[in-house]
Amino acid sequence: MSPCSSIAEDCWDAAELVSAVVKEPISLRVDVDVLTWFRAQGPRYQSRMNAVLRAFMQATASSTTKRRSSQRRAG
Repeated sequence: MSPCSSIAEDCWDAAELVSAVVKEPISLRVDVDVLTWFRAQGPRYQSRMNAVLRAFMQATASSTTKRRSSQRRAG
């Protein structure tokens, strides 16, 4: 049985190999209510916490880049 048996035969044509992201174990102190909320969301709560931090990092990085480029034009 093909891995694509329930999907179109060309389902793997656009597939890309994605390297595993290296993660570093750390100790992080968070407020009890924040940790309780994430844990209540179910398994893999640490991955979700990482995703939230990544989204914030990317949003901040893009706004910082926009701020810098507008400062260059104004200067």
